Amino acid sequence: MATMIDVPEAKPQAAQGDADPAFRADVLACFRDTRRAIPARWFYDKAGSELFEQITDLPEYYPTRTETELLARYCGEVAQQGGAGRTVVEFGSGSSVKTPHLLRAIQGKHYVPIDISGEFLRESAAALARDFSGLAVHPLEGDFMRPLQLPEAVAGEPKLGFFPGSTIGNMVARTSLDLLRSMRETLGVGSLLLIGMDRIKSPDILIPAYDDAQGVTARFNLNLLHRINREIDGTIPVDRFRHVARWNDSYARIEMHLEAQEDLSFTVLGERFSMRKGETIHTENSHKYGPRDARLLLRAGGWTVRHEWTDPDDWFALILAEAVPFQTAP
Repeated sequence: MATMIDVPEAKPQAAQGDADPAFRADVLACFRDTRRAIPARWFYDKAGSELFEQITDLPEYYPTRTETELLARYCGEVAQQGGAGRTVVEFGSGSSVKTPHLLRAIQGKHYVPIDISGEFLRESAAALARDFSGLAVHPLEGDFMRPLQLPEAVAGEPKLGFFPGSTIGNMVARTSLDLLRSMRETLGVGSLLLIGMDRIKSPDILIPAYDDAQGVTARFNLNLLHRINREIDGTIPVDRFRHVARWNDSYARIEMHLEAQEDLSFTVLGERFSMRKGETIHTENSHKYGPRDARLLLRAGGWTVRHEWTDPDDWFALILAEAVPFQTAP
């Protein structure tokens, strides 16, 4: 059977001043508010996606390495737990470098990678399709934070959602719950979800993972300002900001910020803004979870844990959960 890739029509590249309306709205809201923050999903234009792939190869960045080892070791057990033959739906697929471990074990007929970065999505989907003869690949460009309509070809297929990378940690609890419920709606009751979650550990391990010696994470963070300048007529002096990573113990999370190095004035879409020296733009959270935290979060989102796998140091967890019917009584 020949490999098939169902490639959607490419959306035109955003011209300056013609960016995603939601991106424009989030950026303007950030600078109009004294509590400046931009959602982390806007990191991932093509340049940001490529920089993140570089981050995953850094010696300090343990999550990708650890999770990949877990997938290589335990995807066969995922298949045994009920995943065999299912359509794999990957949320935020990126380069899909971890996905082959799962696809080889599951041996389904369809794969649906979902990503907000369309160009990067199509490139990685095409590369994956070449490696899996007989697999129908249906790339879906969209924001997986909302329920999505999956391709008609997989409508009646049993599904296994795949959400690696501890991406769930980038969201505050309320947003995490919204996402898990949205995934449940997209996949349907009876579906499975294989999700990666990063464990709480020493800041001596965590901070270098988000502030590497080569400065790749700094470039990734600062690229968000470059994107604002490129896409929505920004005049932000990027070289006057620095990347900051810090551990917030109260919220059990790493925070990334962009800190102004001096008093600044700039425009976005013609609107003038200013920042004082030392003020920051909060660009990312990476929440870490204890075992009970993770299970409670999944249950609240409509997923019941079936099985859990961790590395010997308990740094990272792969969790297989099932979307079961909601119960109104204990």
